[in-house]
Amino acid sequence: MQKLSLDIQLKTLPSGPGVYQYYDKDEKLLYVGKAKNLKKRVTSYFTKNHDNYKTKVLVKKIYTIKHIVVETETDALLLENNLIKKHQPRFNVMLKDDKTYPWICIKKERFPRIFPTRNLIKDGSEYFGPYTNFKTVNTLLDLIKSLYQLRTCTYDLSQEKIQSGKYKVCLEYHIGNCKGACEGLQKEKEYQENIEAIRQIVKGNFKDSLNQFREKMTEHAVKMEFEEAQRIKEKIEVLEKYQAKSTVVNPKISNVDVFSIISDESYGYVNFLQLSYGAIIRSHTTEIKKKLEESDKELLELAIIELRQRFGSMSKEIFVPIPIDLGEGLKITIPQLGDKKKIVDLSLRNAKYYRQERFKQIKIIDPDRHVKRLMAQMKKDLRLPEEPTHIECFDNSNIQGTNPVAACVVFKNGKPSKKEYRKFNIKTVEGPNDFASMEEVVYRRYKRLLDEEQPLPQLVIVDGGKGQLSSGLKALDDLGLRGKITIIGIAKRLEEIFYPGDSIPLYLDKKSESLKIIQHLRNEAHRFGITFHRQKRSKAALDTELDTIPGIGEKTVVELLKHFRSVKRIREASKKELIEVVGDSRATKVYNYYLSKKE
Repeated sequence: MQKLSLDIQLKTLPSGPGVYQYYDKDEKLLYVGKAKNLKKRVTSYFTKNHDNYKTKVLVKKIYTIKHIVVETETDALLLENNLIKKHQPRFNVMLKDDKTYPWICIKKERFPRIFPTRNLIKDGSEYFGPYTNFKTVNTLLDLIKSLYQLRTCTYDLSQEKIQSGKYKVCLEYHIGNCKGACEGLQKEKEYQENIEAIRQIVKGNFKDSLNQFREKMTEHAVKMEFEEAQRIKEKIEVLEKYQAKSTVVNPKISNVDVFSIISDESYGYVNFLQLSYGAIIRSHTTEIKKKLEESDKELLELAIIELRQRFGSMSKEIFVPIPIDLGEGLKITIPQLGDKKKIVDLSLRNAKYYRQERFKQIKIIDPDRHVKRLMAQMKKDLRLPEEPTHIECFDNSNIQGTNPVAACVVFKNGKPSKKEYRKFNIKTVEGPNDFASMEEVVYRRYKRLLDEEQPLPQLVIVDGGKGQLSSGLKALDDLGLRGKITIIGIAKRLEEIFYPGDSIPLYLDKKSESLKIIQHLRNEAHRFGITFHRQKRSKAALDTELDTIPGIGEKTVVELLKHFRSVKRIREASKKELIEVVGDSRATKVYNYYLSKKE
């Protein structure tokens, strides 16, 4: 009955824009989505094969489909966002933020005060913001304080009370921070002009304030009031310095919102910049946890609606790096060059830095989440059937064709597991033959793991190109492991990654975390193999020379090598030189041994 019920619901869906809601058999809301065409979008959930496990689970749980038809796509976006925030369905991404952001308040009163606050009171006062941190608020308020003399007291400065002489000026007046409005020493018109100038500065418009100050400076200079002119000149310098710091692009770019996104397998990171007169007056980055198979486009659209609502943005133009669809009423621009492109690039850089910071924090606070994200990213980057929590890498070492050996290093959850490293003496191959050596050690390694019923790795990496990869693959074929273990080769020069049966290599981004782990594996295998090779060569050199001299033990060999640094120098040393190191008796034995060799 459930299948039939769903079929009927699907057939009767309208074809216009709207919002759809999925409920389970207990009438619990599972998911809210928007669509240009409700029938087409909802039907696709039941006709497509979904790769994402969570999407498959969602579709299995859907029992009832409800929908709301709206006039436009914009209405659908807003309604979707509101329903998600209200009901918080299990399968929807959430832009959660429980912070109360600071605002700058211009209080509705005679001779308004200006102060920071986290509480919005609906009493007619003006609030500018919200700002993402108090540092920005305090910087702006410090600027305003240095430019204008405003009251900080909480007196009711009604005309009647001032005229009655109820108040007396305080310390703020005497140190020059206030002009004494409480005693009628400052006119309300002048004060309100300052408040209007402050409104413009907070909005990012410095032009009017600068013009006013320049006019006043000129007036004072004409009247020979040079001290006052100098004081205003200093204010102009303060304002110009602040403007230079905050203006990042052409001042003609005003009243614009900039959004960008970068994402990985599990999370999206959206940056929001708000521009006014070329100045960034707000910057905020948010993290979005993916629940299904959301694309960057879908995540960005949701984030734009949410962030513009949260921060009360009324901008009519939006700059973004990718095409999005927000309906009518908003101008969407994808800049290709110039100042507009520069500001989108800046937004992307902010999103990337935020992502890097989150990675560092997560490594410390939540290492399990870091590992899960890393493994999911490797699975995606390397096109693997499962996450590579167990990786092994092989390297051959046969420098100068002598003492061929091989090394196998093991990584668990992206980190070295040194107790599981293994080294191999090549047994069946004569002379330097990298391909045959690779086949031998890969076969021996996994034959042993199979015999001992040990877990197999999800990924095997061989250090080398197509030849070494073919040899490793042949060993897996002989063991019946093809398809059970993924094997790839990495060529040193260009960091090319080769797959069996594919002549075109894969190139990962040089900054990719997946490539860094592969490089770490390769470097560890090389280091471990070289160390073993050196040990074997050293031992071989000692075994064939010094250890065969009658009456000479290991201690004497070590003393001689420490002093002479090589067997060759010991062989060529005079008897006197040998006596100085190991004494007469042992020196005579070594000297006579090599003397007999020369005869």
